Order: sequence, then C-alpha cells, then structure tokens
Amino acid sequence: MTEVFSARLLRWFDQHGRHDLPWQQPRSAYRVWMSEVMLQQTQVATVIPYFERFIARFPDFVTLAAAEIDDVLALWAGLGYYARGRNLHAAAKQVVALHGGEMPRDLEAVQALPGVGRSTAAAILTQAYGERHAILDGNVKRVLARHAAIAGWPGDSKVAAKLWTCSERHLPSSRLADYTQAIMDLGATLCTARAPACPRCPVAEDCEARLQDRVAELPSSRPARERPQRVARLLLIHNTDGHVLIERRPPAGIWGGLWSLPLAETDDDIDALLRDRYGLQPQATFETLPSFRHAFTHFELSLSPLRIQTHAEGNGVLHEHADRRWINIRTAALPGFPSPVLKFLNRLTQEETKPPCPEPFNASSSASKPKASTVPRSPARSASASSSTSPSRRGKTGSRIRPA
Repeated sequence: MTEVFSARLLRWFDQHGRHDLPWQQPRSAYRVWMSEVMLQQTQVATVIPYFERFIARFPDFVTLAAAEIDDVLALWAGLGYYARGRNLHAAAKQVVALHGGEMPRDLEAVQALPGVGRSTAAAILTQAYGERHAILDGNVKRVLARHAAIAGWPGDSKVAAKLWTCSERHLPSSRLADYTQAIMDLGATLCTARAPACPRCPVAEDCEARLQDRVAELPSSRPARERPQRVARLLLIHNTDGHVLIERRPPAGIWGGLWSLPLAETDDDIDALLRDRYGLQPQATFETLPSFRHAFTHFELSLSPLRIQTHAEGNGVLHEHADRRWINIRTAALPGFPSPVLKFLNRLTQEETKPPCPEPFNASSSASKPKASTVPRSPARSASASSSTSPSRRGKTGSRIRPA
C-alpha cells in the first residue's frame, strides 16, 4: 500500500525543502503574513529583497500601521500589483485597531483583513500557529491537479471546489507548518509548470497525471482571450525652474496610490487640461518623445510621452492639491513611482546628461542640427498628430486609461 501523501512529502521536505527563507527565521505571524501577501503572483527570489527591506523599516504591525502610505508604497515600488501594498498598510491599521497589534487566530478574522483571502489566511495561521487549515495557492493547485488528475482551469469555481476537497484530504494530523511549506516547495521546485522533475518527486508513485501521461496538460490553462490594448499620454510638464510636475495616482486603477507623471487621454485638449486641472499656461509647442509599452497581467499599455514647457516659476500657479507637486527629478529623492515611468525618467536624464559626441569640422556646413519634432498646441493637432501610437498598434479595442 502506498504511504500516505503527507508522510512522503514531509520526509522529502526534511531533506530537500526550503528551510532558510527570511520569513522562517523567526516564523512569526507578522512575518508570515507579509511574505504571503508579497508572494501572491510573485516568485520567491523577487520577494526576498523587498521583504527584507520592509522588515528592516517596519518590524511589526504597529510601526507599519503608523507609517505614511507614501513610505510604504515607495518600498513597494517595482514589486507590482500595487493594491497589495495599499492592502498591507490598511491591514496593519486594522490589526492595531481591532486586535491590539497582534494577528488574530480566527480564520474568519484573518480573512477579514484587506488583501487576505481564504488560502492566504490559512497559510498564515498554519505556519505561524500550527493550526490545521488547507491552503490552495498557485503551486498547490498545480500539484493537486496533477496528482489527482483534476482537469479544468483552477480558476473555475467547480474545479476549485474539487481542489479544496483534495487539499483538505491530504492534511496530516501534525507538523502542519512544515507540511504547508512542503507542498508549496514541491510546486515551486519540482512540480513546476514547465519541465517538472517527476523522477525526483516524492509523490510520483501514485500521481495520476504521470500514470496517464497527462502531466503536460494539467492543470488546464485559462481559456484564451485577447489581451486588450490601451493607450495614454504621459505628460512631462516642466516649469521655468526645470522642475517636473508629478501627482499621486487615484487608489483605484493602474499604479493606484503611487506617484507618477500625469496621464491624459490621447485625444484630450492638452491646453484645456493644463489650464483647468493644474492652472498652468503652456508655451507654444509640445515635444513628442518616443513611445514605450508596458505589459500588465490583463492588458498592454502604450504610453506616448509629451514634453511640455510652462511659464510657471517656482510652484507657479499650480492649483492647490495635496497630491501634486513640482520636483527636480535629477536631484530629489522620488516617492514611490511605477517602475516603467521611473525607467523612462532615468533614461531621459541619462540621455540629457551625456556629453555631445565630437563631429568632424565641415566648413561648408553652418546649419545647426535639426530640433526634435514638436507638436503645435491646437486642439485638433494635439488630438491626432501628437500621438505616436498607430491604430494597428492600439489593437482592436483602442481602450484608454482615464487619468485622475
């Protein structure tokens, strides 16, 4: 008779599992919770440096709850899925307000925290307190779908219900924290999405996917759908001091809560937007800069940067708003910025500080180099020619990003 699933998995874990992850030393509820939130849709190797920076800055619920959201998101910048950073901060505040700064030990209470679902709550309580709860993250779904040959996309509710039943059935009576880490490790290191190492798998003997030669097809992929293409303008607004206007993104939508260069629709009247939203008066022309693209999980975004010089000095007549400010992007410490916008600014500043390349002297040519292409400020022109994204690159939908 085949030895039970959990016993084989625990024996493998003792020899080959991951025992030196930073949230395991010590394995407190706060550290486990933070790691679980960061690990949602993100790999361990990516998470580790972020986790270590967060723990050094915010060692417990109280310090995290007392922090400014800008400080939290500045540390989160680059990790993606920014709602997780906002939820992390909100959950810390809730733990302090409702639970005295300590993670509750009730599953429903943990699930009530912002950004914590059923599997995350179970992982926290199991690893921190040794309680008996099944988990079902992405790695565990893959292991169980293959071992029990459960077909269908795991995101489907009926398929998920079968996987939850399977996960609960395999729970051991002891060593719950180790078992939870073990099944996650198995999915992350051996039972991987591509090229799984079946010969080294501790539960391969009775794995139905292996026996049926269906490992490559399980779990089933998400039904195919076209990823929408969206377009927007990225406004690089300068004042006469050379400072650039930045603003905080709204909580909902892309880069929620982060600071960024302003976004606008490709057909917006930029003159009117500058005047009505910011109280600024632009100069005669706008300079278009090369477009760039950024892929999100569910759509692709094409950004067309537009450099705008305004007549404002110092803080200018910028409309009063706590979430807008002028900043010297070459010398100031930037708040939490979306990584693609930060990369764009870094490229821009590097290009502008490069020394000019020497050219051979040509006495017959006294003409200066042509200036960068500019776009007149007329509304008709700003709505069409100033966009460097062609219809074929915009995709079928031509969806747009609504600015704050």
